[in-house]
Amino acid sequence: MSLLVTNARLITVPAGTDDPGYIERGYMLVQDGRIAAIGAGDPDPGLTADEILDVDGKFVAPGFVSSHSHLFTSGSRGLGVDQTLYGWCTSMFSVLNNASPDQIYWATLHGSLDFLANGVTTAYNFTDPLLPWEPMVDGKRADGGGILRDHAWHTRQADGCHDAGLRFVDSIALDATVGTDDEIFARCSGSTRPDVAEIEVAVMDRFGVTNQAHFLETYEAIEHQQTKFQLYKNAGALRPGMMFGHFIQTTPEIIADAAAGGASMSWQPASNGRLASGIAHVPEMLEQGMKVGMGLDDQACTDVADPWQNMRMGMFMQRARTHDPLSMMPERVLRLHTLGGAEIMGVDDRVGSLEVGKFADFVVVDPRLPDVGPLWNPVRSYVLACGLRNLKQVYVGGKLVNENGISTNPLAAEASHVLHTELPALAEEFGVIL
Repeated sequence: MSLLVTNARLITVPAGTDDPGYIERGYMLVQDGRIAAIGAGDPDPGLTADEILDVDGKFVAPGFVSSHSHLFTSGSRGLGVDQTLYGWCTSMFSVLNNASPDQIYWATLHGSLDFLANGVTTAYNFTDPLLPWEPMVDGKRADGGGILRDHAWHTRQADGCHDAGLRFVDSIALDATVGTDDEIFARCSGSTRPDVAEIEVAVMDRFGVTNQAHFLETYEAIEHQQTKFQLYKNAGALRPGMMFGHFIQTTPEIIADAAAGGASMSWQPASNGRLASGIAHVPEMLEQGMKVGMGLDDQACTDVADPWQNMRMGMFMQRARTHDPLSMMPERVLRLHTLGGAEIMGVDDRVGSLEVGKFADFVVVDPRLPDVGPLWNPVRSYVLACGLRNLKQVYVGGKLVNENGISTNPLAAEASHVLHTELPALAEEFGVIL
């Protein structure tokens, strides 16, 4: 199957440069799901395809990458709005902890389709752990341990991402407070166990996987959180393949050590604002050479999984914090939410930019419907003035997956039905007061 996109305002976000790769009027050829050719002007007259997509001056840009996501939370929006991180988690999990593997499947499928509807085509997805959530006291589980759920709890979440058609990196928690080291290895991202950093590094080495730790996120018990960084350093975790999610309550020394070791960071500005966690020092991290991607975190703590909102909130937060407009420019934040996310996830050879050989995952955005006015600087207008209201089509592998907010996936209606009927029924059955 082949697709020829014509008359496009292309934003390619190429690797190896800070240039956004803007082409005022160009074309893109897709063959067997990958980009086969891309260029300015009209395609060669001899270039043919099974389907022609004339976008008539609309933007064609890479699908967004969320480098930190919890897609199972799609049915839990609007909860815990008066809480910071741990209180919000307790509120959000009050229903989900009672769900079945099939119900968590539908919640994850719903969240994955929501990402696709909003132009997010690749995600690093943290599955809900086998160990159910319990309230936290001083950063530790109140029950001190817990009983693991069946492994289907994890696999059904992976099934949900797959069946939605979303590209995803599947992240499974170690649940390292339960079992021996060998049992923990067999289950294969975070834990309150004191030697968790050593366990995480051992898993990375044994299985050749990347790791992302929720770290230095909440504004509570900051000094206690910061002492744990030395554990990661001593364990040899500060290296490529190690990502720190959130990474807000840092010090200059922590940033310098993480950057020097090759660790990266995933930035969730909308979530961090919603939960009153703080503002990560992203410009300082980038200045030190640290790789940074952007994520949309939970649908339950961004409420609208909107990558344009996320970019703008992040950009404005940094400018307000630093009093320097140059601390975060539109071109930079767009790169962080596309190729930057792909880079820290280790999938930038396949996604994150519109380049020959990569998957043809792209969005079609109309700056004239509604009209955002003259495009004095097209890339900056794309970031600052466009949004979900302008998003018309989303393609994954050259195939249309969403048009004008309507999914092409045959499971979409059932996913919505399950969330609207079975989750409220769970809340009523278990007497959950929200």
